Amino acid sequence: MSETELPSRVGRAFADHGSFEPADEEDVWTSETTAFDGRVRAEPAADGRVRFAVTVRVPTLSATTADEVADVVEEGWTETFELRVVDVGGVTRGQHEFDPDVAVEDGGIVVEFELTDINERRGVDDAGALIDFVEGTYVQGVIPGYEYTDPVAGLLSAARQQGNDGGF
Repeated sequence: MSETELPSRVGRAFADHGSFEPADEEDVWTSETTAFDGRVRAEPAADGRVRFAVTVRVPTLSATTADEVADVVEEGWTETFELRVVDVGGVTRGQHEFDPDVAVEDGGIVVEFELTDINERRGVDDAGALIDFVEGTYVQGVIPGYEYTDPVAGLLSAARQQGNDGGF
C-alpha cells in the first residue's frame, strides 16, 4: 500500500460505526443518521495518521420555513448559528483543535471541520460527533413562531416526541 492509499482499516471503521454509508466518491462516507447532508472524506496523513474532512450542509432559516423571514432575522440567525457552531470544544473523544469554516451558499450553510487521528475508530467517532453537533446546534437555534418545512419540521417533531417520552 502506498502513502497516498487509504488503509482498509479506515473503511472497516466507517462500516462498523453504523452511521455511515460509502458515497459515490472514493474515500467519502455520508452520514445516514442526520436530516442534513453530512459527509466525511478520509485520506492518509503523515505517520500512519488519517485526516478526516467533515462537511455538513444545513439550510438557512428562510429555506426551512413556510413563512417569510425578514432579512434582519435571517442575518441575525445565521450569525448566531455560526458563533455557536464554531464553539465545538468537548464534543470529540480525541484531543483536537478546531478552526471550522462556515460559509453561506445558495439557501444553505456549509460547515467544515478537519481532524487527524492515528486511531481510525476514534476519528470516525469524532467525525460523527461533529455532524451530530452541527445538527443539534441548528435545532437549538430554531426560532419559535414560524411554520417549518422538512427536514426541520421532522427534527422538531422527533425532539418533541422524545421530550414527551422522557428519553434521550
